[in-house]
Amino acid sequence: MQVLFARHHVRVYRFVLRLMRDEMAAEDVISEVFLDVWRQASRFEGRSAVSTWLIAIARFKALSMLRKRREEGLDDEMAEQIEEPSDDPGLAIEKLDKGTKLRQCLAALSPEHREVIDLVYYHEKTVEEVAQIVGIPENTVKTRMFYARKKLGELCRMAGIDRGWP
Repeated sequence: MQVLFARHHVRVYRFVLRLMRDEMAAEDVISEVFLDVWRQASRFEGRSAVSTWLIAIARFKALSMLRKRREEGLDDEMAEQIEEPSDDPGLAIEKLDKGTKLRQCLAALSPEHREVIDLVYYHEKTVEEVAQIVGIPENTVKTRMFYARKKLGELCRMAGIDRGWP
């Protein structure tokens, strides 16, 4: 369980934090996720990657909590505050400027498009895995990806963002 937690908690936490917009609530969700995993590990059937399973559980729990609180949206700014250990200070500053513009462009996408972009590009999920996590058909994921990339490209060009880091 320690190895599982060590490998996956930061990625799952960042995903939940984007959904919750509240660090304390995200911590609560992460605690519930790993507690449920501990209690119900035998339910994992191996039909998907462990990370996909964990993110699906976290997404369900976060959305349930959001429904209760009747809040909506993603907060990429808070999630970006978590430092990537491989960045040196100079690169971190350069990424911050471009990252701010990119977050603004991502925020302009619809919640459905933002979620699919986040799962595919940040969490490196396949179309099939995104379909399982979100609970939509694979073709719908592909359609959302097409339109999300198209819109994001337009928004980035208008914001003066070229491709790649830094």
